[in-house]
Amino acid sequence: MSRPVTLFTGQWADLPLEELAPMASEMGYDGLELACWGDHFDVSAANKSKNYVKEKWELLCDHGLTCYSISNHLVGQAVCDRIDERHKAILSPDVWGDGDPEGVRKRAAKEMIATAKAARKLMDAKPGRDKKDEFPVAVNGFTGSSIWHSIYAFPPTTQEYYELGFKDFAKRWIPILDAFDKVDVNFGLEVHPTEIAFDIASAKRALAAVGNHKRFGFNYDPSHLGYQGVDYVKFIREFGDRIFHVHVKDAWWGHGDGSVGVFGGHTDFGDAARFWDFRSPGRGDVEFEDIIVALNDIAYAGPLSVEWEDIRMDRVHGATEACAFVRSLDFPTSQVAFDAAFDKENQ
Repeated sequence: MSRPVTLFTGQWADLPLEELAPMASEMGYDGLELACWGDHFDVSAANKSKNYVKEKWELLCDHGLTCYSISNHLVGQAVCDRIDERHKAILSPDVWGDGDPEGVRKRAAKEMIATAKAARKLMDAKPGRDKKDEFPVAVNGFTGSSIWHSIYAFPPTTQEYYELGFKDFAKRWIPILDAFDKVDVNFGLEVHPTEIAFDIASAKRALAAVGNHKRFGFNYDPSHLGYQGVDYVKFIREFGDRIFHVHVKDAWWGHGDGSVGVFGGHTDFGDAARFWDFRSPGRGDVEFEDIIVALNDIAYAGPLSVEWEDIRMDRVHGATEACAFVRSLDFPTSQVAFDAAFDKENQ
């Protein structure tokens, strides 16, 4: 069988899950990757009440949907970041507190640990779950970074300075990853500008910083790599055993008017001058055929989760089209060598 196609709900959090679930079903999706914002998945409620996760499954099942992972990008971002007023807009009052930066970071770390526990509770309550064969439980998200602001090395930045950032990441995330391990949950970092890992080189360095912790891997998303000039297919082959989850998101690059570079020029998404922008899957420059082949080569068996972002397109139209696109693109791996029947012993 081909892989299940799911929809990441993060960009749909303005809609209650009760409204989004039937819509996703009508668009053709097999399931949802639940975001931990809006009313889609409440970490605290899941940890406090068995009925909460039971009711989530009832809602999903009523519309023929399943779930393989949850995502908590917003809280994860605050674990390592230099906190400013922008974070207040994306964090709950409990995590933001009085806004003291170190307090925010520590509360965010506790919330990520709670997210792992909530994910475990959700998946343990999954109707008909086979614990031996089910796709491993994953929480996807961001890590934040204390050194992203120094991405362009001026004032002159030394490797020692960068190394302090990776040490800060390790200090804050190893206890979180240990907590993930206790409940048998993987953390998938969406490699992305503003995170501790944003390309292949920094992903390798992040892995090394946490001692190749078995619970630290990646939520693979090619859209954040292509416009940087990073080989997004090579990423799959470099980190085959660390691809815990996959986002299907597209981007195009080289379509601007030459006045805005890869750093964005402080323009908004959708500005025609931009060098790059996100596009609905199949509408951009990402070569998804190459990605499917590489995912088959590493035996990735999890969902293909559409993270739909295209400021120029109606999202229901786009997400419906994207679901059909992914289904037409994906295919199962071969169980035989195509030329095996030439051998008389196999005839």
